[in-house]
Amino acid sequence: MRSVRARAAIGATLVVAVALVAAGLAVLSVLRTNLIDQADLQAEVAAREVAGQLALDTAYADLDLDDEEDHPVQVTDEEGRVVFVSKGLRAISGTASTGVSPVPSASAGATPSPGDDDDDGDDDDGGDSARPARGEVSSDDPDFSDGTATVDGKQADYRFAAVEATTPAGLTLTVHAGAPLAAEQEAVNTVRGAMLTGLPLLLAVVAGVTWLVTRRALRPVEGIRREMAAITASEDLARRVPEPGSRDEIAALARTTNETLSVLEASVERQRRFVADASHELRSPIASLRTQLEVAEAHPELLDLPGAVADTVRLQVLAADLLLLARLDAGEKPGAARLEVGALVREEVSQRTGDRIPVTVEVAEDASYEVNGSRGQLVRVIGNLLDNAQRHAAHRITVQVAADGSGVRVEVRDDGAGVPEDERERIFERFVRLDDARSRDDGGAGLGLAIARDVATRHGGTLTVHRAPEGGAAFRLWLPRAA
Repeated sequence: MRSVRARAAIGATLVVAVALVAAGLAVLSVLRTNLIDQADLQAEVAAREVAGQLALDTAYADLDLDDEEDHPVQVTDEEGRVVFVSKGLRAISGTASTGVSPVPSASAGATPSPGDDDDDGDDDDGGDSARPARGEVSSDDPDFSDGTATVDGKQADYRFAAVEATTPAGLTLTVHAGAPLAAEQEAVNTVRGAMLTGLPLLLAVVAGVTWLVTRRALRPVEGIRREMAAITASEDLARRVPEPGSRDEIAALARTTNETLSVLEASVERQRRFVADASHELRSPIASLRTQLEVAEAHPELLDLPGAVADTVRLQVLAADLLLLARLDAGEKPGAARLEVGALVREEVSQRTGDRIPVTVEVAEDASYEVNGSRGQLVRVIGNLLDNAQRHAAHRITVQVAADGSGVRVEVRDDGAGVPEDERERIFERFVRLDDARSRDDGGAGLGLAIARDVATRHGGTLTVHRAPEGGAAFRLWLPRAA
């Protein structure tokens, strides 16, 4: 019951069952209405034929009745007394008459003509306006009622039509003629029986087909589930789930799952490489510092204090870089402070008093370049770009701040060797150094540019490298303007 196949089969069966029951009831209602309408028409025709004969002053004994067994007739007077019944009619209900047998004056052998009735009645100029005129049949719609009649000892259900007629003598008579409902009841019962017989079979077919179709449709999902369970058990993120050849939602699910596995594999691999590189980078300054301390413990006169301080500073910077990368990877959002980029650049350059090459700042004095972000992180980006330029520049470093479309551009240029075009994306990877022969002290840990790009991306900006007019590298930082 908890499987999708079972729920789909049950749901489809219930929906079809409700629809079929509603449709069946509607069909039975329409069928019964049509058959009753036909019975009403037959009863009305029979009643009007008899009423027409009475309006022509035909005696009761001379009334021409067609098919008295199928269309029993009862005639009542104004007081509801039965004055005539058709041959074989022994009992009747549903006509609101006061009796079944005719009154004595209308009994067999002494059946009077309507014209012989001693009731003076109403003349043409008076009386009830609803009654037909003398010698006429009422043109109003007849009254219909349901009832039973016993004809020749057989009781059956009938549909009765009541039609009024006025004899030439002014006597108003009501003719009740019936039409049998046996055919209607038989047809309705037949249709109902067929529906009750076929409904369970049809519902069983619907349930079975739904079960099979759902099972076939979910077969690829089961394959995906088994493969995902195997990947989880083996921790092998290089495996992929099978992709069906169809172009439906399940195929899209399989493709999305494989894309997710690819991203997860790349993320795990990047994390493993990051941990290995970080361990390797930390091992060198820690080992150097430990060696210096051990030597100083044994031979205090050989203590290299500047070297120990340099290793400690390098270790501190590396730890700070690793912590910042960890916060960025964890999704830390930048602040929403409003910052003036030109002022940040001037402040950062003014504090770099120990740089090898002086830095030239080009910022328009009357312009404002405001952005939203974290002051500490943006200062870190500018400092990392300047540190990179100091390591590679020959004689000149320039920082330019200018407007660029809907944002602010900060460009750091140097006149060094530049960055080869095929390496311009690789330098932003973590722990990457283009010159492997350069010492770690001079080349850094390879995290500065990676941190700079991550910070720029989380601020909604970009960081790219191009060839500078001076011949070296031009690092271009773009940030969106503050709203």
